Amino acid sequence: MTEAVIVATARTPIGRAFKGSLKDVRPDDLSVQVVRGLLDQLPALDPTTVDDLYWGCAEPSFKHGSNLARVVAVLAGMDHLPAATVNRFCASSTQTMRMAFHAIRAGEGDVFIAGGVECVSQYESFTGAGGSTGEAQNPRFAEAAQRTAQQAAANLPWSDPREEGQLPDVYLAMGQTAENVASLRGVSRERQDEWGVTSQNRAERAIADGFFEREILPVTLQDGSVVSRDDGPRAGVTLEGVRALQPVFREGGTVTAGNCCPLNDGASGVVVMSDTRARALGITPLARIVSTGVSALSPEIMGLGPVEASRQALDRAGLGVEDLDLYEINEAFAAQVLPSADDLGMDLERLNVHGGAIALGHPFGSTGTRIMTTLLNGLRSRDGHFGLETMCVGGGQGMAIVVERLS
Repeated sequence: MTEAVIVATARTPIGRAFKGSLKDVRPDDLSVQVVRGLLDQLPALDPTTVDDLYWGCAEPSFKHGSNLARVVAVLAGMDHLPAATVNRFCASSTQTMRMAFHAIRAGEGDVFIAGGVECVSQYESFTGAGGSTGEAQNPRFAEAAQRTAQQAAANLPWSDPREEGQLPDVYLAMGQTAENVASLRGVSRERQDEWGVTSQNRAERAIADGFFEREILPVTLQDGSVVSRDDGPRAGVTLEGVRALQPVFREGGTVTAGNCCPLNDGASGVVVMSDTRARALGITPLARIVSTGVSALSPEIMGLGPVEASRQALDRAGLGVEDLDLYEINEAFAAQVLPSADDLGMDLERLNVHGGAIALGHPFGSTGTRIMTTLLNGLRSRDGHFGLETMCVGGGQGMAIVVERLS
C-alpha cells in the first residue's frame, strides 16, 4: 500500500493577538511565507506537480475569507494549484493532514501542502473559535444558552442536558467548557496551575537549548524587520505567581490566564507526499502518517475530545500508549489536558515535553500542523520512534494522528 509521508515542516513564530509581533500581518500574507518556506526545503520538487493545497482556518471570514487557501496559492505564484480552506475549528490544520493522508492512500494524488493559519488580530470582531454570537446563532439553542449562562453564574457543576431531553449548548464559550470539565472531573485549581507552570518552564528550557530554532520559519514584516521567536513563553514563571491570578471565565472558577492558552497569530504547514514519489525524487521522509482518529462528544465538555480520538488512532495503528515515545495534547486549557492524559494513561514526562499552547500559544487554524512540527522535532531530538498529536475541538470533537519517525 502506498504510504503518506511528511517530507517538510515549517511554522512561523506565534504572536500574541492585538499586541504582539505579528498583529499587523494579514493571514494570507503570513501563509504565503510558510508555503514558500516549505517548498524551499524541497528543491527536487517541481511546484507545478503539487496536487492540492489544504489550508485550515477556524474562523474563515473577513480577512480569513474568500477561500483563503486559494488566495494563498495565487499570491504564492501558483495559479495552477487547486486549494481548499478547511474548518474544523481548533483541529482545522490537523484535518488538512488527514485529508492529504486519505487522498494519497486512495491513489488520488502524490503531493499535498497541508497547513493552516489564524490571525486573531485581524478578525473583524472576536468571538473565539466556535464562539459565534448574535444573529449567527441558531435560535433553537437559545434555551441551552440561557441554561448554561445560569449554570456559569452560579458556578454549578456540569450535568448532561441530554439526560433531560434538552439540546446541549453548541455555542458555549470555550472557557466555560473548561470549567465544566474541571468540575466534572475534579481537576483542582492547584493541579491546573502546576501544569501551566510546567508548560512555561519546559518552553523556557527548550528556547535556551535552541530547540525551536530548528522548526521556526522567521517572518519578514512589511518594514523589513524579522520575527523569529514566539511571543508567549515567559522566563521564570513560578507557581506562586500563577496562584495569584484570578479566574477569567467564571466567578469562583479555576481557569486563569496562567493555566489556559492566550489568543494568537500564526501559521504553519507540512508537505505530505506519497512514499513512491519521495523515493523517485530522492527525498528522505521525516515521518510516516500511520493513522488518524476523529470523535465527538457533548459540546459542553469538548475538552475531553482527545480521549476517544486518540483511542481510535492508536487502535487503527495497532499501538498502545506505552508504545509512544512522545505525545502532544493541545493545551487549550490545563483543565482538559490533564483528565484527557489521565484517561489515556499517559506519562506526563512524555507529554508536551517542550511546552504546549499555554506557553507557546494557540493560533486556532494553525495549531494542528504547529504541533506536528514540534512533535517531529522532538522525536528527532530524542531519537524517538512513534508519536501522537491530539486535540479537543470547539463544538465537541476530538482529533488525533499517530506518526512514525523515519529520519
